[in-house]
Amino acid sequence: MTPAVSLDDLGAWLLKANGVTSDITEVAARGEAVRTWCVRPGYRTRLMAAGQPVLLWVSGDRRRLAPGVWGVGELSGPPMVSDGKLRVPLELRWLDEDQRVHRDIVRADEGLAALEVLRQPQGSNPSFVTAAQMAVLRRHLPLGCGHVDQ
Repeated sequence: MTPAVSLDDLGAWLLKANGVTSDITEVAARGEAVRTWCVRPGYRTRLMAAGQPVLLWVSGDRRRLAPGVWGVGELSGPPMVSDGKLRVPLELRWLDEDQRVHRDIVRADEGLAALEVLRQPQGSNPSFVTAAQMAVLRRHLPLGCGHVDQ
């Protein structure tokens, strides 16, 4: 069986957080550094390596928050077990509230309709953004987002 994703088509890894059941909105409001993220073991995590682009997607009830891309950055190494959980090290830059790419914008963009996080919102971390999808998503991201803009 051929894997669903391949590094040949990697635009970015997409990590998800639930903005309702976690404290991620408070972490973002404080601009607190995020250095690791839990990921599910599998072939995808074996593909993850330093220097690869990463996006942070915050989901939840839009009455309480605006779901979408809240952070950008890159992985700083491969996933490792820490405290009994598989975690990937990363450098993440929080987007200002007016720079975030809201879910409604993503859904409205024809080039992003097949984005995995929209098709399988309950899927485990990491999710995958293709190179073509990342090229479209870059049009919605602010300039100066580091590796993601290159």
